[in-house]
Amino acid sequence: MKDLLRTEHLSRADVELLLSTAAEFAENPLRSNTALANKSVAIYMTKPSTRTRLSSETAVAHLGGTPIFIRGDELQLGRGETIADTAKIISGYCSALIIRTFAQADVDELGAHASIPVINALTDDDHPTQLLADWLTIREKFGSDITGRKFVYLGDGNNMSHAWLLMGAIMGAHVVAATPSGKWAPDPVVVAVAKNIAAHNGGRVEVTHDPESAAKDASVLYTDVWMSMGDSEADRAEKMPALSPFAVTENLMKLTSKDSVFMHCLPAHRGEEVEASVIDGPRSVVWREAYHRRTTIQAILYHLIKGDLKGSTH
Repeated sequence: MKDLLRTEHLSRADVELLLSTAAEFAENPLRSNTALANKSVAIYMTKPSTRTRLSSETAVAHLGGTPIFIRGDELQLGRGETIADTAKIISGYCSALIIRTFAQADVDELGAHASIPVINALTDDDHPTQLLADWLTIREKFGSDITGRKFVYLGDGNNMSHAWLLMGAIMGAHVVAATPSGKWAPDPVVVAVAKNIAAHNGGRVEVTHDPESAAKDASVLYTDVWMSMGDSEADRAEKMPALSPFAVTENLMKLTSKDSVFMHCLPAHRGEEVEASVIDGPRSVVWREAYHRRTTIQAILYHLIKGDLKGSTH
């Protein structure tokens, strides 16, 4: 496995290896501080970022490499140079490419033409690096035995809901996406892929439009902002009323298991998708989750460059 382009490309063994190594990097960030010695990693972002940029640059530095941050308007891509040509050029200079952009097809094309590892750090369809951070946080809280536990995403059926269902399926978990029906529901194609992966891993994938039944006895309630980058004001007028029943409130948290936690990929809009008292309260693990963006990206770089990841056969 040369690249990490989509969550579904990871096998269970790959995820276990990445989580194990990321946990070691959490304990000792500099344990492999020569892995990228005298090498550089390009970090190309056409979307603004706080956690992804900081975690990626720090991860490269902790591995002994030099991060080269590139904004969307700083490459010749904007003047018509092809993705394929750009991939070949970056491959000649750098040892890996981390990209955060809009179209999943662009990331797939970069992976196809680059000779170096390409890492998807968010597209409109998927967010594999976030889900590794999420599952390391889940493992720290609940351990590796997740029998009988339910992991619930609430809100917009967006890239985060897709990645949540796919990674949960890989981990053999009972994962739920509770969203409005219709245009704000997850892509049915992604749901079908997740259900197929779950069937091979002993997991269970569920999509519901009832937030209260989803929250009942859940170990995790997870949400994301309702208005994503690129959403129009017309979308807001339609989206906010549709999504408001799926806000994570104190009342919804009361339906969950006694040891449940609240998770959010951030940034958060308090008073919209989550009540301030929930995200800032004792059950929230969002800051540890954000910290693990660095440890998991560090693990991804470490193992992709070594060629340790095998990829999924499903």
